[in-house]
Amino acid sequence: MSTKQQQKGEPLSKERLRLWIKLLKAHSSLETELRRRCREQFKTTLPRFDVLSALARTPNDLKMGEISVLLKVSNGNITGIVDRLTEDGLVIRVAAPSDRRAQLVRLTNAGMKSFNEMAKAHEAWLNELLGSLDIDKLNEFQNLLDDVTNHFKHIGVNDDA
Repeated sequence: MSTKQQQKGEPLSKERLRLWIKLLKAHSSLETELRRRCREQFKTTLPRFDVLSALARTPNDLKMGEISVLLKVSNGNITGIVDRLTEDGLVIRVAAPSDRRAQLVRLTNAGMKSFNEMAKAHEAWLNELLGSLDIDKLNEFQNLLDDVTNHFKHIGVNDDA
């Protein structure tokens, strides 16, 4: 228990609740700023960037459902995003050889070029926005998040949500 808790006589659960609120605020601020920068610098959205990123880091074409699982969003959301990316010439859809009802999605050359430009900017933005964290703090933060994730697994929390 921290000194603050001991003085207030509060249980550890209150500190965990405060941590949850701080994590939400930090996440919201970071995501809001990334969305703004995507919109202003690239005239795109963060979800479009996320789909391009999923495609860029996968050596093979992806089914729509696979993108949905990777990004933890609904198939409907992915369909709309892929529709717009296709219209913009950044991705193409092809029939899956094993199941012609399924569609595979892949980056076009223009899509890869666009993604690479955005990814470079995205990394620089995160470097700036998280600039208060030196290597020791980054390692400590990552270790703490690993501890939380491992605890989730230990108590049976499903990551597929």
